Amino acid sequence: MPRISSFYGIAIYMYWNEADHSVAHVHAHRAGQRASISVEGALLAGALEPRPLGLVREWIELHRTEILANWERARRLETLLPIAPLP
Repeated sequence: MPRISSFYGIAIYMYWNEADHSVAHVHAHRAGQRASISVEGALLAGALEPRPLGLVREWIELHRTEILANWERARRLETLLPIAPLP
């Protein structure tokens, strides 16, 4: 699963698997916790502490266009592009 960004101890990954979740989403990993979060900010699976989850949602809001572009690349099994972290 390719890592596309990381910030404040949170690693963001993306891959496309139709059987996983059919909506565009990212996977966030931090301190042994994992969560799948949609590009709309909905928690699809897993769990993160409230603060890291808020940071991921903020990052998604700032980079939604880039995330959706990577989602389309992933669907075509193309290489994903890195996305800038939160400042």
